[in-house]
Amino acid sequence: MEQFRPMRRKRQQLSEEESIRILQKSTAGTLALLGDNDYPYAVPISYIYNKGKLYFHSALSGHKVDAIRRSDKASFCVIEQDDVQPEKYTTFFRSVIAFGRIHIIEDEAQKQETARMLGDRYNPNQEEALQKELENGLSRMLMICFDIEHLTGKEAIELVRMHQKQ
Repeated sequence: MEQFRPMRRKRQQLSEEESIRILQKSTAGTLALLGDNDYPYAVPISYIYNKGKLYFHSALSGHKVDAIRRSDKASFCVIEQDDVQPEKYTTFFRSVIAFGRIHIIEDEAQKQETARMLGDRYNPNQEEALQKELENGLSRMLMICFDIEHLTGKEAIELVRMHQKQ
């Protein structure tokens, strides 16, 4: 495993449990990859978190898919809170960044399972509709797995102070 930089402002660091809770609760984030001509490529995307992994779906081709095939290193950012405080010239924020390795799922059973997890997350209790969607569309999509190697969360110092007063 790679060595990751420690957070500079440790007082603002969220626990691993709280960072995971944010990933479990949120529905979208920004996936950052090595894009064309070595430029960063960041794309907003829906996801599901499950047991230390993030899962995404994608079209069969495109910039994102090319970038994943080029390099398996990626990061993923979720912003849970972003409250601008104009009078204080600051923002009350809470966010999580995951670093890890990303790959396209090739195994058909695993592809089906992860597509089902994603479908259940965004349209729960609709088994029949989901099954029909998978039968009609699974062959036209990729499922992508992001293995989290390092997870860090951070919140605004003002939020840290508020928690301490409680």
